[in-house]
Amino acid sequence: MDNEHSPHHPLLPAPEDQFPATGNTSAIVSSTKWVLKLAMWVIFSVWMVVIFLYPSSFASHLFSEWFGASGQTLFGITGAIFLTFSAPLLAIAILAAVYLIISRDDQPYERKKKKNGKEKPRWRLWTLPVLVEGPLEVVTAAELVGILVVLGYVFWAFYSYTLRMLATDFSRNLTFLQISCEVLEVMGLRLGSMGLFCLGFLFLPISRGSVLLRLIDIPFEHATRYHVWLGHLTMLIFTLHGLAFLIQWLIQGRCIEQLLEWKDIGIANLPGVISLLAGLLMWITSLPKLRTINFELFFYTHQLYIVFVLFLALHVGDFVFSIAAGGIFIFMLDRFLRFIQSRRTVDVISAKALPCGTVELIISKPKSLRYNALSFIFLQVRELSLLQWHPFSVSSSPLEGEDRLAILIKVLGKWTEKLRGKILNDKAKEISSDKHQSVMTVSVEGPYGHESPYHLMYENLILVAGGIGISPFLAILSDILHRIRDGKPCLPKKILVVWAIKNSSELPLLSTLNVDSICPFFADKLNIDISIYVTRQSQPPPEGEIQPSKVTSICPLSKGSNMSVLVGTGDNVWSGLYVISSTVGLVILVSLMDFYYINPFNIKKWWYKGLLFFLCMVASVVLFGGLVVGLWSLWEEHISSKRTTHNNVNDIEKVGEDIPKDTLAQKDLNPKAFANSTTIEYGTRPNFDEIVESVAENWGKVDIGVLICGPSTLQSSVAKAIRSHNMVRRRTHHPIFHFHSHSFDL
Repeated sequence: MDNEHSPHHPLLPAPEDQFPATGNTSAIVSSTKWVLKLAMWVIFSVWMVVIFLYPSSFASHLFSEWFGASGQTLFGITGAIFLTFSAPLLAIAILAAVYLIISRDDQPYERKKKKNGKEKPRWRLWTLPVLVEGPLEVVTAAELVGILVVLGYVFWAFYSYTLRMLATDFSRNLTFLQISCEVLEVMGLRLGSMGLFCLGFLFLPISRGSVLLRLIDIPFEHATRYHVWLGHLTMLIFTLHGLAFLIQWLIQGRCIEQLLEWKDIGIANLPGVISLLAGLLMWITSLPKLRTINFELFFYTHQLYIVFVLFLALHVGDFVFSIAAGGIFIFMLDRFLRFIQSRRTVDVISAKALPCGTVELIISKPKSLRYNALSFIFLQVRELSLLQWHPFSVSSSPLEGEDRLAILIKVLGKWTEKLRGKILNDKAKEISSDKHQSVMTVSVEGPYGHESPYHLMYENLILVAGGIGISPFLAILSDILHRIRDGKPCLPKKILVVWAIKNSSELPLLSTLNVDSICPFFADKLNIDISIYVTRQSQPPPEGEIQPSKVTSICPLSKGSNMSVLVGTGDNVWSGLYVISSTVGLVILVSLMDFYYINPFNIKKWWYKGLLFFLCMVASVVLFGGLVVGLWSLWEEHISSKRTTHNNVNDIEKVGEDIPKDTLAQKDLNPKAFANSTTIEYGTRPNFDEIVESVAENWGKVDIGVLICGPSTLQSSVAKAIRSHNMVRRRTHHPIFHFHSHSFDL
């Protein structure tokens, strides 16, 4: 099947590929998908052109006439600005929802048909590392293009606004200080406008289940970086915006008066001060060093985004706020869905404390909840904290069990220490008292991740892990082995695993994957080599091997159920209807408010109209979107009840028996998994330049996917080696290495 997400797919489709004929998709559906993609590209391109032209004098004059002419319509100038700057984004979201619905049967991991025999490796902008060190860490060519576009807009807007200001004919009767105040006011207003456009994009990357992220297949752990970058830029612009006015008021000697001013007609200063202070608190506590020292402080202060957005609406009023309303509304859709999903408590089938300082949780999930081996979830344990949520990669394949999902958690901080301590304490109490029953109340958000499992799109894979970073790669290996066993589409034929760990006590993690019980004949179809580097031990442990260790395991009493399927990455039809109904609901509520309240009663207060507009956004998600969510929940309950109709009551007693034999509850940790294909080196670190060059000479002229999960230093080392080979040392018979990071820092 031809797939636009495949690493073999060209950057620009050939004319004959624009209407691909496939075995599973009809020509009508293919044509519809092409039309939808074309429509989205056209809307996006025109929208970007409008945003870039807005700072210019010519465009400003046209927009002023357009906004002025719309003043007498039902929606007024607010409707005109919303239609210009926010509606295109919502239109793309609706088209994306429709596109995902009709694409739900596509299988992007199937092998692409070769036209001329063996295919040549191809360059990919989004898998080619360009910057590998510095404050931005690893940046691919596609990400660098995006950064340059954003910075280009900022510099162009600032340059254009400066030229317009210099062309202003200030009165000759004004003093230097008065002219300075005029300049500061003009530049403050322009900086505020630039900040609003950046704000319109700021919330998009953190909409975890957003149809937009799924459409372009950007997983949340990557999008989080873009949110951080945009956050720094947005808050820098808003801070300069506030400083410009603060300096002006200090010069005029009326600083306190202006800071406390709350106008009815015009910009209300006090709400702006409150909004900026909330933004500054979030910005300062999100700086890397402060976030590392006190993650809880970062987490709690980031909840001030509600104050930030609400008081921004009060500060600028409805029509100015509508510039950024589209992106904020997309975030509201995702946040409400996550709120509904997180209210449900989830059954914990088993909780295990491993001797290597790791915890494994096996969580119940419905059979209809889909995910792939690169997914992750957000986890809350209410006995530890009612507010904290932590992200963890899934360590199980979706093919291992239809009704469960596993995660591995490394003990690295206070929260994870409490979790491990709870398991050990509950086990001790169970041993000392037969009546004691462990209780663990867990809620889950997700799963999130790549829309398509890109690990299945390469024939050749290199998996580079640091410490607990092996967790998602265990899921990948399990997924590939299950597919080989079941005869499902699976492209990988050659895999090299490079795992760097501090101590040999972490080696037993590899044995969580029981190859013999999954696919004992895998060697006939798949070649797996594993290189392990124990960095802080110069010699192997006594007797040359790690002795098997016992696992502390409990089956806690949970008063919950399966994970909720109410997640943006779940059912395409229901999530699409949720987006469409909420968007239509927003238009209906704003229309009713304008027709029956604002226009008849001649409401003029800017801050009040901003508040009403914000409430309409919230109400449309809760009322119209909530209706779809309610129907979605009822539908899933109906489907679930049909599936359990033939189940025996004794199934409850089989929960422990149903856990696959290769999980930790059934066996000791045996470090001899993959013994025949594993090499272990002590007291050394992997030399990625040597590894890359060795693979380049031995694997031939192919595409090689390199997946990295580990600390930033590990990512930089691998990215540097890949960049050096691809751009400097690569020969015609060498492969092209494609960089994929599976690490994230929240």
